[in-house]
Amino acid sequence: MHIKTPLYRSFKHSTAERDIYYKMEAHQPSGSFKLRGIGLLCSTLAAEGIKRFVIASGGNAGLAVAYSGNKLGIETIVVVPESTRESMRERIMEVGAKLEVKGKVWNEAHEYACSLAEADDTYYVHPFDNPLLWEGHSTIVQELSEEIEEPDAIVLSVGGGGLFCGVMQGLENLGWKNCKVICAETEGAASMAKSIYAGHQITLDNITTIATSLGAKRIADRAWELAQNSAVIPYVCTDAEALQACHAFLNEYFVLTEPACGTALAALKSPALKDAKSIVFIICGGSGMSLEDMLDYEIGFK
Repeated sequence: MHIKTPLYRSFKHSTAERDIYYKMEAHQPSGSFKLRGIGLLCSTLAAEGIKRFVIASGGNAGLAVAYSGNKLGIETIVVVPESTRESMRERIMEVGAKLEVKGKVWNEAHEYACSLAEADDTYYVHPFDNPLLWEGHSTIVQELSEEIEEPDAIVLSVGGGGLFCGVMQGLENLGWKNCKVICAETEGAASMAKSIYAGHQITLDNITTIATSLGAKRIADRAWELAQNSAVIPYVCTDAEALQACHAFLNEYFVLTEPACGTALAALKSPALKDAKSIVFIICGGSGMSLEDMLDYEIGFK
């Protein structure tokens, strides 16, 4: 389902001594990296005879399942929380999926969606917690190895931890042991960072961020296990900083990304990257942001 995406070297931020790269997952057919893992999972399920997909998603995973279902000719139901923007709801329906709105945050939508997947020929596609998803996402690192040597750091956004699990698997597959993994979150959805600082896995009381794609109250158990690696470093920014990073990236590469992606881009200021000579930023997606959305957000922060 997915395509091999470009790897761009930033002319704005790179120097003679430092390489800054962007892995352009926003160029996937569904608009985000989610298609890698979800495409693999849905194709596998279709071969096993599954006739209907159900997913709860803040947007990107739901759009990836809708896209996969459309390609495979399989009925798809996408349940989104009330926090999902209208522009994303429209995209999901345009691809041919049935859309339902349930709950204020992803966890509430998740509970409802699970109740819809009780029939034998129906499968609940978890948006971030499935080994096949991680295997699909790991192909990002494999593609990096075809163009560059092991970088000093990979920077990615964390919601439930699916992308993080995939990148960690990809690093292990290649034997890349010296690469730091910077895990970026916004203050209102920092379930991984708060867990790391607390020393145990926690569940957030609520989600308060414009980066709704990061809106999981608790990271996957596997993500928490992998977060114990000393190479994993959390980074937390404000919504305003994430939005500013989106704006700057739009000016640099003429690609509109969403706040979840801006969270990773904002991490360029992380002290953990001070001495890094080669850094890859995963541009995770842009389907959750329209120009109208960006203008609305920016008005709200003025």
